[in-house]
Amino acid sequence: MDRLTEMEAFATVVDQGGFTDAAKKMGISKSAVSKHVSSLEARLGARLLNRTTRRVSPTEIGLAYYDRARRVLNDAGEADALVTSMQSAPSGLLRISVATDFGVNHLSPVLGTFLAEFPDITVNMVLNNRFVELISEGFDMAIRIGELEDSTLRARKLTETTKRMIASPGYLQKFGRPSKIDDLNDHKLLHYSSQSSGNVWKVTAPSGEKRQIRTAGWLSVNDGQSLLNACTAGLGIAYLPSFLYSEAMERGEVVDVIPDLPVETQGIYAVYPPGRFTQPKVRAFIDFLVHEFGDKGPADW
Repeated sequence: MDRLTEMEAFATVVDQGGFTDAAKKMGISKSAVSKHVSSLEARLGARLLNRTTRRVSPTEIGLAYYDRARRVLNDAGEADALVTSMQSAPSGLLRISVATDFGVNHLSPVLGTFLAEFPDITVNMVLNNRFVELISEGFDMAIRIGELEDSTLRARKLTETTKRMIASPGYLQKFGRPSKIDDLNDHKLLHYSSQSSGNVWKVTAPSGEKRQIRTAGWLSVNDGQSLLNACTAGLGIAYLPSFLYSEAMERGEVVDVIPDLPVETQGIYAVYPPGRFTQPKVRAFIDFLVHEFGDKGPADW
């Protein structure tokens, strides 16, 4: 007889407390259940069940075997569900968390293409500038930029962006151009207020030394696009990713403040909860993002 079927019959008898209810649960005859259990006991050379006219209960050996058998059966069920899920068409509600500036400028423009390709998926994209708790807040995935703080999440790298200090030509004409990191102490810095590190810039000196800049400025705001707007208006120096400032730089509205500094590169990632398999809707969206953004290098924004 099939070993897994014997195991299932035995575990179901224990779960249901008898052969009659186990037979109903499995959809087979009572005699078939009894044969499966007897065959299992004969193969193992051990009595697994105490049988009386009124009740059936596992022996000490049977109880130990039941614990392991139930784990095997659960794993087998998950394996079947995995195959079924992976072959099914992506569908359902997909909840995404993404930073406002990246979501507005780069994710929103491509969502129409994704929804046309997967009409059975509906998307709820939440724009915010904080790290959400994916599982507790009910998100299927998030797009995150820079160093990943939560190592328990699964992540797939989509592309990269660079990060530079930028300012408008008008600001530099009025206040002068800093030539080295220490010169920033005499300038107005525009800070991103949602950073976990506070109003601190982490930059790399030409020597490779990691430096922290804490100079105060005229403005702190929790939105990258607003910082860019303030920068182009001449309010100070901003430290922003290339996916945000590239077009403004092409138009000459901002320039690289200290070109001699090493270019800071940041990864852009899709992150999603850990698990034994990825939901088809999440896998489909991540594959789509890799296709859309994977050919973009740090300088291609």
